[in-house]
Amino acid sequence: MAETAAALQALARNVRAARTRAGLSLDELGRRAQVSKGALVGLEKAQGNPNFATLVRLADTLGVSVSALLEGPAEGRVRVVSAEAVAPLWTGARGSEARLMLTTSGPAPVEVWRWRLEPGEEYPSHPHQSGVVETVSVTAGRMILVVDGTEHTVEAGQTATFDADAPHTYRGTGTETCHLVMTVHLPPGATG
Repeated sequence: MAETAAALQALARNVRAARTRAGLSLDELGRRAQVSKGALVGLEKAQGNPNFATLVRLADTLGVSVSALLEGPAEGRVRVVSAEAVAPLWTGARGSEARLMLTTSGPAPVEVWRWRLEPGEEYPSHPHQSGVVETVSVTAGRMILVVDGTEHTVEAGQTATFDADAPHTYRGTGTETCHLVMTVHLPPGATG
């Protein structure tokens, strides 16, 4: 429980700081991110449990990475992160999950994600801010990547990339679990 409380405190601190840097009131951030003011007040008081979609909308609206909202203070020059040390930010009913492993620093941050998609399970994502590019590399199994309504099959050993400012969905397909590494390339100026 102490880890959860610390994570909520870091999220509260980071959202409040990013909102202040952006010069947004709670009302304006809520309107732009499509999150209720009450939920934002609770979040900034380290209360509640925001879902993955809410975190993505807040990050996009604030022009920061999702991990910038979740991370505590920097740990040093080299970061090594194991999947077991990072809680899933999304889990599906059939056992699928997405874990944000880390975000690189610098003028154009990159988020590194590990995904597991069970056959028939999908995650629909809303469009991200302009300039965001996603890359998916399937390491096992097969998935269907749907971008702006068009389906693309991506199999083990294949990589696909796309501009993520259109609606997109990740769907497990075939008979085995799909494992993939996804990177989200944020535009220059986004805070990592």
